[in-house]
Amino acid sequence: MVEKGALVEFKHQGQPRLGVVDRPEGKKNWVVVDQRGQAHTLHPRDFTYEASGEGFKPTDIPQFLREAEDHIDPSSLEIAWEFLSEAGESADPASLALLLFSDQSPSLCYAAHRLLADDKIFFKQKGARYEPRPAAQVEDLQRQIQRETQRQQEWTSFITKARQALAGETIIWEKSDRPRLEVLERLALFGDESSQRTQAIEILDALGVSPTAAGAFDALVALGLWSAHENLALRRSQIPSHFSENLLTMAQQRLQSPPPDPDQQRLDLTHLKVYTVDDASTQEIDDGLSVETLEEGTQRLWIHIADPTRWLVPGDDLDLEARRRCTTVYLPTGIIPMFPVELATQAMSLIQGQTCCALSFGVTLTDTGDIQDYAIHPSMIKPTYRLTYEDVGEILELGLKAEPELQGLAHWAQVRSRWRVTQGAISINMPESNIKVSEAEDQIAIEVLDDSPARQLVAEMMILAGEVAARYGETHALAIPFRSQPQPELPSDEELIQLPNGWVRDSAIRRCMTRSEVGITPSRHATLGLDRYSQVTSPIRRYTDLLVHFQLKAHLRGEPLPFSSSEVTELAQGASTASYEATLVERQTKRYWALEYLRRHQDQVWDVMLLRWLRQDDGLGLIMVEDLGLELAMRFNRDVTLGEQFQVMVSHANPRQDIIRFEEVVPEEQESSTAIAAS
Repeated sequence: MVEKGALVEFKHQGQPRLGVVDRPEGKKNWVVVDQRGQAHTLHPRDFTYEASGEGFKPTDIPQFLREAEDHIDPSSLEIAWEFLSEAGESADPASLALLLFSDQSPSLCYAAHRLLADDKIFFKQKGARYEPRPAAQVEDLQRQIQRETQRQQEWTSFITKARQALAGETIIWEKSDRPRLEVLERLALFGDESSQRTQAIEILDALGVSPTAAGAFDALVALGLWSAHENLALRRSQIPSHFSENLLTMAQQRLQSPPPDPDQQRLDLTHLKVYTVDDASTQEIDDGLSVETLEEGTQRLWIHIADPTRWLVPGDDLDLEARRRCTTVYLPTGIIPMFPVELATQAMSLIQGQTCCALSFGVTLTDTGDIQDYAIHPSMIKPTYRLTYEDVGEILELGLKAEPELQGLAHWAQVRSRWRVTQGAISINMPESNIKVSEAEDQIAIEVLDDSPARQLVAEMMILAGEVAARYGETHALAIPFRSQPQPELPSDEELIQLPNGWVRDSAIRRCMTRSEVGITPSRHATLGLDRYSQVTSPIRRYTDLLVHFQLKAHLRGEPLPFSSSEVTELAQGASTASYEATLVERQTKRYWALEYLRRHQDQVWDVMLLRWLRQDDGLGLIMVEDLGLELAMRFNRDVTLGEQFQVMVSHANPRQDIIRFEEVVPEEQESSTAIAAS
C-alpha cells in the first residue's frame, strides 16, 4: 500500500524518474514530487519501483541516485547471471543487491533494480522476479546487440564522412560504406520504385538533402562518386561494364600461351593484298577485303573475317562471358567490349602488317551480281592497309591506278547492290549521327555519317559474306542462327508519290519496317532482298556471329558441331534479348549526349526539316536537324508541310529529364515584310 513519504520510480517522457509520494489526489491517484519540485499526478500502477524505507523527501533524491549510480555496472550482471543459471534460481532487486553488493540498503536495491530493468540480455522479467535466460538465447542476443552497435557505429561514420565529402574534403570510402551508397544509387536510378527508398530517404534527411531521386543523384555527384553526366540508362541495365580479375588474367594467358589451333590446315592467303576499312576510332578490327584475279581473268572476292574462335574453347570462361554479354556496346563515351580489350584488339583483330588467323569467304559473282561460286576457309592473312572510310573515298574518287583491287571491290559492290534491288531489297537512306564525348566529358563532337561509296562498299561485302554463310548452312543443314525479316506493308506508290522525295519518303518507309528475327531455319530477309542470311562478319563484338563461326569451322573440319539445334536456339534467343537491351542503352545514351550538345549550343541556329507528324492535331512533329543528323520532336503553332525546311533555336534543354524544346527562328526579311504589312 502506498504511503506518504515513499520513494517511487515512474516513467516521464519514456525515461525513469524518482519522486516522493506527497498526498492522495482523489480516490485512486497520488501526487508525487520529483527532485526538481515538479508535481506529478499518478496512479499506483504507474509506479515501476518502490524503494524500501519511508519518510523520504524530494531533497533526498540526488544523494540516493548518486549512491545507486556508483554501483550500476552492467558487466556485473553477467556474473550474477552465471551464478543464478547454475543454481537454477530467479532474482528480484533485493536478492540481486545482496548477491552483487552484499548489502540490501534502499539505494543498492534500487541499483539492482535498474540493472535488471535496463538489461536486454541476461534476464527476463516474470512478475516481480527476473529469470536468467538460457545460454543460447543470451549468445544470440549478444550477437544482435553487437551487430546493432556496429551498424550504429558504421552509420555515424558514414554520415560523418558524407558530410565531410559534401563540404569538399577528400574521403576514402570503406567496404562497410558501400551498402548505403548503393541505397542512394538505387533511389537515383529507380525513384519511388526503389526497394530501399525508406533507407535512402533516411540518409538524405541526415545529410540535409532533398529526399528524392534527383536529390540522391545530386548527392552522389557531390560526393564525387558519380559524374554530373552519369549514364543512368547503363546503370539501370544488366550490362556488365567491367571484367573480373580472373577473366583478365585468362585473357593475358591466352595471349602468352594460345590453345592448340584446331584448324592446322589453314589456307595461306598471306600473298593477297588485304584492306581493312573502319572508322579511325575503331579498335576491334574484324573484317578485311581482297580481290584475287584468277587465271582466266575472273575476279574472286575475298571477305576475311577475324577468327576469335582460334583463341577460345566452346564453354570456357571467356566464351561464357561473351555469351553473357552477347555484344559490344557502343556509347559516345566509349565501348564496353564483349571480350577483354587486350584480347579483342590484339590477337583477335586483323592488325596491319601482322599474320592473322581469319575465316575467309571466297566468292565469284555473275555479271549481274548473283553468287556463282563460293568457298569458306579457315585462313592465314596479312592485312596490307588499314584505311578509314575517308581514305577509301579519296582513293576511289581519284581513281588511283596503284590500287586496282580497291577499284575492283567498288565495282562489284555496285553490281551486287543493283542485283539485290532486283531481288526486292528496300533502300532507306537516312542520315546517321556519330557522337563522341571526350574522357573529361567537356567536349562533344557530332559527325553525320553519310551513305558514302566507301561505306556502301564495305556494307555490300559484309552482306555478301552473310549470304554465303547462310547458303553453306542451308546446304549442309547446319544449326546456325539465320536472320530474317518479314515483308513489311509499305506505303503504296500513290501514297509515296504524294510525299517529298528524300528523307520524308524514306522516313515513311522506315516506319513500316518490321523487326528482324533470328532462328535456325533460313527465311527471307526483306530489307536485304535475300532468301537466306546469317550475320557472320562481327564475331569479336556479336555473339551470334561467333556462334556461326564455331559451327561452320567444326563442319569444315568434319567434326561434330559443338552446339545442338536446341542450344543454338537458346543461345540466339538470349543474345537477341541482350542485344535489344544494349540497343536501348545505346539509343538513350546517344540521345542524352545529343540533348547535352544542343544545351551547350543554345545560341546556335539550326536548319531543320519536318519529316513526319507524331500527333498532327497537337502540332507535334518529328524534325531532322540537318547538320547533326538528329531526329527530334518539335511542337508547332502554325501550319507546316512535310518536307518544309526552316530554322530553329533551342529554347530549353534538360538532358537528365529528357526534355528538348525548339522555337522557330523567323528570318529578318520576313519580319520586315510582316511589319510593313501590319503598318
